[in-house]
Amino acid sequence: MPSRLNPYISFDGNARQAMEFYKGIFGGTLSVHTYGDFGGEEAGDAADKIMHGMLETDSGFTLMGADTPPGMEHKPGNNISVSVSGEDTDELRGYWDKLSRDATVAVPLEKQMWGDVFGMCTDRFGITWMVNISEQQT
Repeated sequence: MPSRLNPYISFDGNARQAMEFYKGIFGGTLSVHTYGDFGGEEAGDAADKIMHGMLETDSGFTLMGADTPPGMEHKPGNNISVSVSGEDTDELRGYWDKLSRDATVAVPLEKQMWGDVFGMCTDRFGITWMVNISEQQT
């Protein structure tokens, strides 16, 4: 398997809901492992929380996420954003429509000064998404 770069998002107890939400948008295969899967009784109250989740899509996207481990503080912030880009206008607009529903839109999806169509929003889980639709080269 070649090396790859993908976002890994830490959630505050709602990783399963968030990863299922993203699967509903991007499709693909979602695999999740709970703390209980690996820790048994030692996992305690976190037994049903996600220790590792991975969404792999037919488009080649990989998104990983997990609930913050027991005993660690969840530190949400603006230090993560996820960029989805390409030339397939219909596909990318579809993603935008779903991601921006119930979201805070910082930049509406529209043509930008650099020539691409771009939008940025923060979804209901506090994750910032950037969608960039490149102009196809002729």
